[in-house]
Amino acid sequence: MSTTAPVSASPTSPHVMNCYGRLPIALTHGQGCRVWDTNGKRYLDGLGGIAVNTLGHGHPELVPALQAQLAKLIHSSNYYHVTGQEQLAAKLTALAGMTNAFFCSTGLEANEAILKLARKYGHHKGIARPEVVVYENAFHGRSIATLSATGNTKIQKGFEPLLEGFIRVPLNDIEAVKKATANNPNVVAVFLETIQGEGGIRPMRWDYLRQVRQLCDERGWLMMIDEVQCGMGRTGKWFAHQWAGIVPDVMSLAKGLGSGVPVGAMLAGPKTAQVFQPGDHGTTFGGNPLAMRAGVETIRIMEKDGLLKNAETVGAHLKNALQRELAGVDGVVEVRGQGLMLGIVLARPCGAILQRACDAGLLLSVTADCVVRLLPALILTQAEADELVSILVPIIKHFLAEPQP
Repeated sequence: MSTTAPVSASPTSPHVMNCYGRLPIALTHGQGCRVWDTNGKRYLDGLGGIAVNTLGHGHPELVPALQAQLAKLIHSSNYYHVTGQEQLAAKLTALAGMTNAFFCSTGLEANEAILKLARKYGHHKGIARPEVVVYENAFHGRSIATLSATGNTKIQKGFEPLLEGFIRVPLNDIEAVKKATANNPNVVAVFLETIQGEGGIRPMRWDYLRQVRQLCDERGWLMMIDEVQCGMGRTGKWFAHQWAGIVPDVMSLAKGLGSGVPVGAMLAGPKTAQVFQPGDHGTTFGGNPLAMRAGVETIRIMEKDGLLKNAETVGAHLKNALQRELAGVDGVVEVRGQGLMLGIVLARPCGAILQRACDAGLLLSVTADCVVRLLPALILTQAEADELVSILVPIIKHFLAEPQP
């Protein structure tokens, strides 16, 4: 055990760039769905590193596997074959019903790859200025390309000019897609999140996803799905779109794929697997041996421990409990989402709940200004879900009972 005295976290640092509105705590370690800060305070982790810590913290099988890999080889280079890439690609494509994978380190990188692939696909079809259908409230990343595809003017402001080539439509309205693309020969793809995460836990309807799949097939477009936040078992299926019984042409993954080790992936089906050729795309860190071991072990443990079923059943229990305890509370709009990806929609901005929950020993997030977001580890138990409800519901009720400023 360390003998270093605990240090109180500072809300600001003179040396770290000020890109985040941080809470004034710093975490030191975790176990399961619990974490501790530098002052020894314990928290129930309802955020999971923003859907990253699939297996929770300090998993007894993941940790020794990563330690063994660290002792062997952390990084090589994509100049050479990486056997872990073959293992993880084979597993992911089998689970997804797709054919090929490209590995990177983040969801942003995976989505950049998707957008590049869509343009290259269009050029192969003789389209000089390819266009992609994207969605209101979407979030695909903060690079210039992914920011341009994102549907949030607040985070786009100050970074203009954005990239051209995007057609924006509302969610769950197939006629809006048809109208927005009418007589436009430059459209090459539709790019969507099955459940919008940063946009406020907004799901695409399953029948709508099937309609988009049919439209893409009819018009020769790519159906490209961002499963960075909602994938990897979070909803009770490996990938959330599988509830609709469809298979995309391209899909992005990251967050929970490596249980905390940075891993991103772009999966491709038969229509797109050969679009990229050597020199078209690449990465230094993507697909390194440590990251690949993390991905392989994460999936192995998820399968062995039945974590998809756990996400489905515990998630349903948590959602039902929240709906029951918040029923009739003035200012609660709805509880939405699926599995362990849930949002409590309030009638007014609720950023203050972040600190209040933290003070009460619960980590969560607020997104889209008025949505309390829960993304716990997939190992969450029913008892821990009940504990989460017992902490969170009084905070929400007290917040909503206060007069608005």
